[in-house]
Amino acid sequence: MNKLHGTGVALVTPFTPTGAVDRAAWERLLDFTIAGGVEYLVINGTTGESPTVTAAEKTDLLDITRQHVAGRVPLVYGIGGNDTATVEHQLRSFDPSGIGAILSASPAYNKPSQAGIVAHYQRLAEASPLPLLLYNVPGRTGSNLTADTVLKLAQHENIIGIKEASGNVEQCLAILAKKPADFLFLSGDDMLTVPLIACGSQGIISVLANAFPQKFSDMTRAALAGDFARASQLLYYFTGLNPLMYEEGNPVGVKAALALQGVCEPAVRLPLVPASESLTARIKALL
Repeated sequence: MNKLHGTGVALVTPFTPTGAVDRAAWERLLDFTIAGGVEYLVINGTTGESPTVTAAEKTDLLDITRQHVAGRVPLVYGIGGNDTATVEHQLRSFDPSGIGAILSASPAYNKPSQAGIVAHYQRLAEASPLPLLLYNVPGRTGSNLTADTVLKLAQHENIIGIKEASGNVEQCLAILAKKPADFLFLSGDDMLTVPLIACGSQGIISVLANAFPQKFSDMTRAALAGDFARASQLLYYFTGLNPLMYEEGNPVGVKAALALQGVCEPAVRLPLVPASESLTARIKALL
């Protein structure tokens, strides 16, 4: 699991102006982020607009990725949902070749109890042909994985870590203080990457690294090497940019930043809409 230390990028899904998946832009994005130095790629996460990408499109993107990346970096694949039985079926039926781990977000909308969350993930861990990463993102799901829940799930042999995007630093510290040594703690909040590494995190699954792979991965590596002066300097570069990535919804902002660099169109699928002229102008000014 050392391969998942450092910077993983939660890839956007490029679309054409008419809303189709843009395969050429997808390959450009893969090459852009790998050339920028990220350690691994995360496909079909929420930043990839997974709720609006069809099952056939997801399979097609995964096949393209396996062929195009050709082992250059590890791959993590997102499989999640709020119906445990459906997610379990997806885990048992998809082709896991070339994938290193599964990232699965806590169920959204249902707002299960902590006991329900534990039972959900235990079922998935038993069904998954690959190691499972928990994903806590209360801002999207409406429920939180408490530190006690995470530490309980960390005892399962097929649950190897967590992407923690609660933004609750005390909760993060409670997990870091008591987690098993071989349990991966990955930040899900770009701006907490450096301080959480200082407290024992092994890295980040990042949104910003789509558009700024070199600067962001350099920052993460500097922090992991203990060079917090350099890491902090690089982190401060993003203080103005990061809020703009989310002002009109994710991945609206980061797609605008990618479009300004010629990597993909700013197109998103409804109910999201592309970045406004005002937001695009402010991102361009900071670039």
